[in-house]
Amino acid sequence: MTRLKEVRLGNGAVVIPPEALEWQFVRSSGPGGQHVNRTSSKAVLRFDARHSPHLPEAVRRRLLEREKARLTNDGALVITSQRHRAQPQNVADCLAKLSTIIERALTPPKVRRRTKKPRSMIAKRLAGKRHRSETKQLRRRPPD
Repeated sequence: MTRLKEVRLGNGAVVIPPEALEWQFVRSSGPGGQHVNRTSSKAVLRFDARHSPHLPEAVRRRLLEREKARLTNDGALVITSQRHRAQPQNVADCLAKLSTIIERALTPPKVRRRTKKPRSMIAKRLAGKRHRSETKQLRRRPPD
């Protein structure tokens, strides 16, 4: 698939050349009529995410962590598409899926900061506990 252009993501932060993408075309299940048994329209894209020099290290770590289910044992990301009857449309769909996955990995996750509880909430919780304690004390048998 040398006729494909390079994949540019994140305003040019990540550029993946077509040589880094390995394509395979196989018979697709699904619609196609009598012609379905003769064409290999399902596209299978393999991208070596673990060893690719095209990904920054932080992006690679996030991608490998998020996409564990799609990775092979040697660290290749496998994306398939058989949504369309035509092979070029499935190729475009695979590239769109790849770009979505890498775009998600480009944005670092937000760090959660603990918020301080307001004093009024703490006081309200303690008042409720005190009230419940008093209610239970009133139910006890009086001391002899």
